[in-house]
Amino acid sequence: MKIHIKNGRLVDPAHGIDQPADVYVAAGKIVAIGAAPDGFHANKTVDATNCVVCPGLVDLAVRLREPGLEYKATLESEMLAAAAGGVTSLAIPPDTDPPLDEPGLVEMLKFRAKNLPGPRVYPVGALTQKLKGDTLTEMAELTEAGCIAFSHADAPFADTQVLMRALDYAATFDYPVWLRPQDAWLGRGGVAHDGPVASRLGLPGIPAIAETIAIATILTLARETGVRLHLARLSTREGVAMVRQAKAQGLKVSCDVSVNHLHLSEMDLTRFDSNLHFLPPVRSQRDRDALIAGLKDGTIDAICSDHAPVDDNEKQLPFGEASPGASGVELLLPLTLKWAAENDVPLAQALDCLTRKPAHILGVPNGQLAIGGNADLCVFDPAAAFTVTAKALKSQGNNTPFLGYELPGVVKATIIDGHLDYERQ
Repeated sequence: MKIHIKNGRLVDPAHGIDQPADVYVAAGKIVAIGAAPDGFHANKTVDATNCVVCPGLVDLAVRLREPGLEYKATLESEMLAAAAGGVTSLAIPPDTDPPLDEPGLVEMLKFRAKNLPGPRVYPVGALTQKLKGDTLTEMAELTEAGCIAFSHADAPFADTQVLMRALDYAATFDYPVWLRPQDAWLGRGGVAHDGPVASRLGLPGIPAIAETIAIATILTLARETGVRLHLARLSTREGVAMVRQAKAQGLKVSCDVSVNHLHLSEMDLTRFDSNLHFLPPVRSQRDRDALIAGLKDGTIDAICSDHAPVDDNEKQLPFGEASPGASGVELLLPLTLKWAAENDVPLAQALDCLTRKPAHILGVPNGQLAIGGNADLCVFDPAAAFTVTAKALKSQGNNTPFLGYELPGVVKATIIDGHLDYERQ
């Protein structure tokens, strides 16, 4: 298909572009920017008047719930939700059922995703078999099957020696390792940030040191092994400071933050809304401010949705008994735009955290607009606003703490590999 995107404001942080320009797409590639190539005749024209045209978004944490958890969501529903949110590439954590610890499971998932409309799917393989933390997976075979990194999702590592062996093996072959830092025992049984709000509400707490002690351990092992490390979903002020120092010392470490944690804090828990039950938990306002500052100064590399659709029955429970997680892939762009506007962050800098930087962490040539490059694009109206409702969400899980919020940024079209996978009617 040949597509002409006309009259848009082209914003590409990777190449420092922010100017009016048309984009021309053919055979899955961007064939021209600005003037049409000779003999180009479009099959489809997308009018981007008053809209931003940017690289397709890259999301580092999207649970598609397949295989094994289809009662929460299906590949079809979540791929559609991602495309509707302007996401053209996404990484899947390994905590499916069964976990992504065998090449056959990874190949099946990639085959299913490839035959559906929607984003490019990049599986993250399990570090240990069944995510039990005792026996390493066959990382070489999982890489051949399509895994771009290895993780332990939210499963605890009880044995630090096994973790060190995993990092050492990964470093030998330059496999990236993604870890969410939380000491399993300090955080055991907790459902909220360990602070005055949780105490007043009678909710078991997860202290900030559960994250920082884990970060200290992980960074020490990373220095010892030389592994390429990514810390997923930082949540604490101290954690941001530790990563800032590690980067200054030259450690090969990157990190991301959930877009939820840029807007929410423990003060929101007074609503007892189970949609606010996250792992890691939303923390103090001081922690939230530190996350924002870390993003602005580049300590935190990327913003992710931490998309985790949950069955209604698992959310309609008391806060402490409800399953953690919320649907977020459709709200990643609007919530990022809201954060940028509230904190005087330029649009290009905000989009960089959703495009070039996460693509670099994934190690894929996406998140940028270049002639001859992949035609993955998002067209959105930054001035248009919409109200978040359960009915409007395309995700099968319509649980989100932002129901009723008015958010900026309406996605008009999403082009993936040169195909118009989503167009707002």
